[in-house]
Amino acid sequence: MLMDSNKRSIAYYCAGFVIVMCLWLIVYANNYSALLFLRFVLLIIFGYTAMVFDIRIRKIPNLLVLLMFIAWLLLLFPVMFYDIGFGLTMLTDSLLGMLTGGGLFFLVYVISRRGLGGGDVKFMAAAGLYLGFSETVPVIFYGTLLAAVTGIVLILLKKIKRKDTMPLAPFLFVGIMITAFSG
Repeated sequence: MLMDSNKRSIAYYCAGFVIVMCLWLIVYANNYSALLFLRFVLLIIFGYTAMVFDIRIRKIPNLLVLLMFIAWLLLLFPVMFYDIGFGLTMLTDSLLGMLTGGGLFFLVYVISRRGLGGGDVKFMAAAGLYLGFSETVPVIFYGTLLAAVTGIVLILLKKIKRKDTMPLAPFLFVGIMITAFSG
């Protein structure tokens, strides 16, 4: 029995995600502490989910962002009991990442008169918790650069018009993957 194109697309997304995750686990697992590794795995899962939603329905659900915050708190909680000094350092770095990612995207959201989606702002704030300050900046750089280049190419090829919108989460997900793979 043939699947319709929507189910087939989801199957391809899932298969691609599984392949990327397996490659990442095989190649980079030994380069990270267990906590950092778990943070990246969760962020990749959440980022992939945001990408699929943004491609399919052009929206990143609030529930997904809420789950990202809850999962991050569940990561932080045992760290605070095990090593309060490291836990406070992680908390500070994560909050700086959240303020950087969410703050920069909120600024663009306001200046562009909602040219950037609110889900992208919330997603990048939540992703900043996982990334910390030093990893948030490269994700934003890679993601927005890839989105800009893709947009320009699509405009030049007359596939989209200047006022058309594109989902940003796929490009942010690629930025997350580049940052994760760069170690």
